[in-house]
Amino acid sequence: MKAAIFTIDTGIYRAKAQSAAAFSLKRMLEQAGFEVKAAGVLPQEKEVVSSVMRQLSDSGAVELILTTGAAGCRPDDCAPDAAASVADVLIPGIPEALRAYNLRYSKKAMLDRLTAGIRKNTLIINLPESAKTAKEDMEYILSEAVQVLEGLQS
Repeated sequence: MKAAIFTIDTGIYRAKAQSAAAFSLKRMLEQAGFEVKAAGVLPQEKEVVSSVMRQLSDSGAVELILTTGAAGCRPDDCAPDAAASVADVLIPGIPEALRAYNLRYSKKAMLDRLTAGIRKNTLIINLPESAKTAKEDMEYILSEAVQVLEGLQS
């Protein structure tokens, strides 16, 4: 299966810096057998993020798109809005499970607006900004994500 990972952060994008979260997720997914076709940083602009999600989904280039960051309550936090705007169907159980899982560690998890959905045959999941939390969250839901991806391919 092929995946794409994007950190949504205008500061990192402008600095042309690497994302620790994307790097951590890339390594974890590759160890799980995924081929990571794209990993990088996008600015916190809903239309840019939506366009990338649409292009990758519609072209069939990847079956999984992960984003980290820009999923809180700040005015420029656009990852959940971008994912919801391109999804054909939302999967509310994934972000609900992640919030419940993360509440064990921090009450701030209740402020996350994480979203998950499917566009065509691509699963899109927003993850938290922290590299450690994003990796732990993906490990927590990996088997269910793979189950969705296998179902979409059949």
